[in-house]
Order: sequence, then structure tokens, then C-alpha cells
Amino acid sequence: MLTKTTLTAIRALIHIGGRSGGEPLSIRHIAEYLGESPTYLAKVARHLVMAGILRAHRGVMGGIELNRPPESITLRAIVEACQGAILADFCQETPTLNGTCAFHVAAAELHDAIVDVLSRWTLDEFVARPEPCGRACGSVPCVLYPRPAGSADRSGARSPRTRSAARGGSKRARSRRTER
Repeated sequence: MLTKTTLTAIRALIHIGGRSGGEPLSIRHIAEYLGESPTYLAKVARHLVMAGILRAHRGVMGGIELNRPPESITLRAIVEACQGAILADFCQETPTLNGTCAFHVAAAELHDAIVDVLSRWTLDEFVARPEPCGRACGSVPCVLYPRPAGSADRSGARSPRTRSAARGGSKRARSRRTER
């Protein structure tokens, strides 16, 4: 399964990859857009920088940007940057599957299928279709594309940005308002 860190990384990469400007984006800007904490997003970005997916720039005009073209960034690379190598759950390491138990064979097939799917999907495909479309638009909940502020899904739950706005914004924003 994909962790919250991986899903946040994918959402951030879609936002970065989908923009047209050549300037690096600030962590604060991306965090605000995604409805995430800037501190948490900085942690996620650090994983992606260490994996060579993002490039970080320091200073006032700093920020992060893609380090390579979106078509060369696989879902596997993103998952492994955030969650570590995709390991199989085998009984023991063997060079071939001959003579191993049935579970070993099933686990090897499952591992190969997961790695294959994650290796086939690239960031440019997510950037090209970042949200539900057609008949699914608005009716299918999407973990990557939050609903617009103020909208609720069928369960009545609001998007992260909406929840924050309903509470009066972030703690930092509330404290700034009270200081004035």
C-alpha cells in the first residue's frame, strides 16, 4: 500500500510537473496548495531530493523543481524514495523458484507484478490527467485530487483545505490574526 508520504509526494510532483514556469516553487506555496503542513512537505521533498527526483535551491528565490523530465520519473522511483525498496516476502532467497513452496512462488509473482506496474507508470501520465474526468468527475473520490474548497463528498467529509479553512486556517495564521 502507498503511505501518506508517498501520496503527498505524488500530489506535489503533479503540481510541480504541471506548471509552465521555469522558476522553482517554494515549499510553503506547494504546502498551501495541497493543504499540508510546510514542515511535513519539506520532509517529503527531502526524500525526493535525496532520490534525485527533485532539485532544491536555497535562498530567497529558492524552492524545488523537477530534477529530470516527468516522463523519466516512474511511480516506482517515487514509491522507493518515500517508502524504501520494494521487497518480496519470500521464505528464503533462491536463484530459481524450482523446489520452493507454493507461497514462495505466489510471493515472487506478486512482487514482480507490483514492480512491473510501478515501473510502467510515469509522472507525465499523472500530470496529463491529474483529476477525475468525464462521468467520474465529482462522483468518484480521488486521493490525489482534493475537492474544491467548500465541497463535501457523499459522507459529508470535507477536503483537507476545507477543514483547515472551516477551523479558521492554520494555527500560525490564527495566531498572526490575534497578534494584530
